[in-house]
Amino acid sequence: MQYRLMASTGDRLSVLGYGTMRLPERGGRIDEARATRQIRSAIDRGVNYVDTAVPYHLGAAEPFLARALADGYRQKVHLATKLPHWHVREPSDLEAALAGQLSRLGTDRIDYYLVHNLSAGAWERLKPLGIREFLSAAKSAGRIGHIGFSSHCGREDFQRILDDFSWEFCQIQLNILDEEMQAGVAGMEYAASRGVGVIVMEPLRGGGLALASAPSVRALWESAETHRSPAEWALRWVWDRPEVSVALSGMNVEEHIEENIRVASEALPRSLSVAEHELIHRVRDAWRALLKVGCTGCRYCMPCPHGVDIPGCFHAWNTAHMEGVRVIGSSAITYLTTVGGAFSRVPPGFASRCRQCGKCVSRCPQHIDIPEALALVRREMEGPMFPLMKVAVGAYQRLDRRRSVRKSRRA
Repeated sequence: MQYRLMASTGDRLSVLGYGTMRLPERGGRIDEARATRQIRSAIDRGVNYVDTAVPYHLGAAEPFLARALADGYRQKVHLATKLPHWHVREPSDLEAALAGQLSRLGTDRIDYYLVHNLSAGAWERLKPLGIREFLSAAKSAGRIGHIGFSSHCGREDFQRILDDFSWEFCQIQLNILDEEMQAGVAGMEYAASRGVGVIVMEPLRGGGLALASAPSVRALWESAETHRSPAEWALRWVWDRPEVSVALSGMNVEEHIEENIRVASEALPRSLSVAEHELIHRVRDAWRALLKVGCTGCRYCMPCPHGVDIPGCFHAWNTAHMEGVRVIGSSAITYLTTVGGAFSRVPPGFASRCRQCGKCVSRCPQHIDIPEALALVRREMEGPMFPLMKVAVGAYQRLDRRRSVRKSRRA
């Protein structure tokens, strides 16, 4: 494992951080046994930065992490979580939030404490409530180790927040598609110039950059002199920048964890060649031509009051175009079986359930007009053949169930 010194905190952090937004699930809940094995194995292999937050897995991530980091694992990592500032209406709410998180995490100290998804407007609202004084006092008391913030805002607002307090670190979205989005590369460089540590989230853009099924993208990667998976290319691009101390990965598959750890031991700063950077730029342009909506699957928009699986709808829509296939066909089946819950007990979350209430829009860190995008998903994914395909999938499901019953009786 490669480690980098975050000068502002004095800590040597593993360049690969473990994010808990996308832990493996079973039956709609965290698969605790599997997720615990995964996290502990990663720590045993050198990962020493673990990140969580109140909204992850609808509130279940923090208490789960307390259990996963038992048996001495808590002492092996720098633990990060985030202040849910949208719950803060008066000064006493700040203390209530931190106290609750310390309790749920089963610890007396949060090593890296971030104000979650901070915008310039939210920061201005929090200042009269004593946010700066509270964070400084909590650090002096040893209840938090280092003070930071995560943000999805634009570069100007990001810099305004950065200049207004003695932050030690920040967390920004950065990947090969988002060089100029949100804070972007310029924001990263500005933070580093101010001596503020940089942690990167979404280096694989919710896992989307690990795909290479679209012919245009696959052909570009295959043209490289050095064979690497799309995930490795994307991670190497982030770690090529010496300003980045940690890149967080929401790892939930054993093979992916193994690959990420291997790459984290090899991807040194400034190790990509000029030709490799040029290839990545061509891949970036190919991806941008395919994407229909910039959703990363963070699920901040969930739950939808009308039952729409918003990230699932956008994932199916993007996948249909990334794979270069016609919507009527395999991608429509994927839409039916995932968003439609055809092979699970999850109620259907089709885009057509959207009632345009707009409650999701303000929660989206990517600033997507979700109702408008869902209308496009409905138009494209739920066309004239959609009702017949629902019937066909339902018939197959019933037939498959009867076959399973017969086999179990014979056994």
